Amino acid sequence: MSELAWWQRGVIYQIYPRSFQDSNGDGIGDLPGISARLEYLAALGVDAVWISPIYPSPMADFGYDVADYCNIDPIFGTLDGFKQLMGHAHRLGLKVLLDFVPNHSSDRHPWFEESRSSRDNPKRDWYLWRDPAPDGGPPNNWLSRMGGSAWKWDEVTGQYYFHAFLPEQPDLNWRNPQVRGAMDEVLRFWLDCGVDGFRVDVLWLLIKDAQFRDNPPNPGYRPGEPDHHRLLQSYTEDQPEVHDIVRSMRATLDEYGERVLIGEIYLSVPQLVKYYGVNGDGAHMPFNFQLLNARWKADEIAGMIRDYDIALPEYAWPNWVLGNHDNPRVASRVGTAQARVAAVLLLTLRGTPTLYYGDEIGMTDGEIPPDRIHDPAELRQPGICQGRDPERTPMQWDGSLPNAGFTDGRPWLPIATTTSVREQDGDRSSMLSLYRHLLSLRRSNAALVQGAIDNVEAYGDVLTYERRYGNQCLFIALNMGVEDATVQSRSGVVLLSTVSARIGENFVQGANSLAASEAVVVAV
Repeated sequence: MSELAWWQRGVIYQIYPRSFQDSNGDGIGDLPGISARLEYLAALGVDAVWISPIYPSPMADFGYDVADYCNIDPIFGTLDGFKQLMGHAHRLGLKVLLDFVPNHSSDRHPWFEESRSSRDNPKRDWYLWRDPAPDGGPPNNWLSRMGGSAWKWDEVTGQYYFHAFLPEQPDLNWRNPQVRGAMDEVLRFWLDCGVDGFRVDVLWLLIKDAQFRDNPPNPGYRPGEPDHHRLLQSYTEDQPEVHDIVRSMRATLDEYGERVLIGEIYLSVPQLVKYYGVNGDGAHMPFNFQLLNARWKADEIAGMIRDYDIALPEYAWPNWVLGNHDNPRVASRVGTAQARVAAVLLLTLRGTPTLYYGDEIGMTDGEIPPDRIHDPAELRQPGICQGRDPERTPMQWDGSLPNAGFTDGRPWLPIATTTSVREQDGDRSSMLSLYRHLLSLRRSNAALVQGAIDNVEAYGDVLTYERRYGNQCLFIALNMGVEDATVQSRSGVVLLSTVSARIGENFVQGANSLAASEAVVVAV
C-alpha cells in the first residue's frame, strides 16, 4: 500500500472542537483538550484529525464567521498551543487538517469593516455590494440558507451586501483577484505552520452569477422545508468559474508535497465528480455525502455504490462520509443496531472514510431544551430547519453525570446519552470495540484499502459486495433488516462480525445465515 498517498490509505476523524474535550472548566472544548485525547485517537486506529473552525470569531455561527484567518480564538487556545497540538499529533503518526472557510468572513473582519466604510474604499469590491431594486428592496430574489433574504441593507453606504448564511457572514467576492491572492496567503500561512491539508467549507458556493439574475422557483418545494429551498440555486451555486478557484487552491497545496484538499460539496454525483478537476487537478476528494441522507434500504445503497463507482473518473479517489456536524447522527438516523452495520459499510467501501466524533461509541442526537438552543439556523427558522445542536453535543468520555468527563464546568450543550468510552472500553461486544476491530482490519488488508469493489448486489434486506486485490478477496454482507436472513457465499472464514462470537467461524459454499442487523466480513 506504500504507493498510495497517506490520505488514500488513511481514515479521517472529524472533531467539533467545542464538544470534544474541555481543559479549563468553561464548558467549551479547546485545543489542550484535543491534545490530551490524541492518544485515544491513535489507539482507535484513525490516521488524521480534521478540526472544525478554531479561528478568532464572534461565534455568530460558532467559528464559521471568521474574524482573522491566521490566528486561534482564545476560547480554544493560542497559535503556539495549536502548533504544540500539531507536533504531538505528528509524533503519534496522526495528520492534522484544518477547516478553511473562504466563502464568507465575519462582518467584524477588518476586510469587511474597510469594505463597508465607504463606496470608494479599496476593499469595497472584496464583497458583493449592489444597489437596491427600483422599489428600494433587495437587488434580486436570492435567499439566505439561514432564512429570509440573502441581502442586508447598509445604511452608511446605501447599498445591500450579500450573505449566503447569516447577515454576520458577508460573502467574499471571489471574482476579485485580490481576494484570491489574500486567501492564497491564508493557505500558505497554515501550510507553513505544518498542517497536512484542508477541508474547504461550502466549496461549491464560492462564485455567484456575474449578472445577479433571479433564481427560478423550485417546482419541487414542499412546505416545511428550509426557506431557501423555495428557489432553485441556479445562480448562487456550482457556477462554472468555481473550478478555476479549486485548481488554484490545489496548485498551492501541491507546492507543499503530500497535502490533501477536501471539498464540502452537496451536489448530485454527476456534478460532484467535476470537482476532481481535469485529469485530477481539482480537489483530491470532493466529499461524498450520499450516506447522510440515504434511505436505509439495501437496494438503494447498492445502486448508490454502483453509480458512484461508475461515475468516478479513472484518476479520482473515492470517499464516503457517514456523519458530520450538520446532519443527524447515524445512530439516530438508522437506530443503534443498524449503526453497527453502517460502521462496517463505511469502513469496507472503496475509498477514504470520514468518521464523526462520538459515532465510534454510538452517540445519538441529544435533546436540546428550548432555552439551551444555540444553532442560529434553528433560532432563525424554528420548526422548519433541522437544528444542528443535537449532533454537536459533548463527547462522552465516562459515565459521570452531568458532564460525562467532558468538562468540570457546565457543558455548553447538554450531554446526549449515558454511553461512554469508559463503559465500552473493555467490552468486546461494544460499538467502540467494533470500530477498533474494523480499523485494524482495514489497516492490515490491502483489499479494503486499494482493492476494487465488485458484485455489489441487494437481496431483500441484505447488501453484499466483494473487495478484491491481487489474490485476496473479501466478501461483505450487511443485513439491513430486522429479521434473520440468508446469504449466498463461497466458503471462507469470518474475519469480523457485528455478532462477535461468529469471528473465526466458517462460511460454507452456498447459503449462510445472518442475524438481524448483522454484518460480516469473510475471507473467501
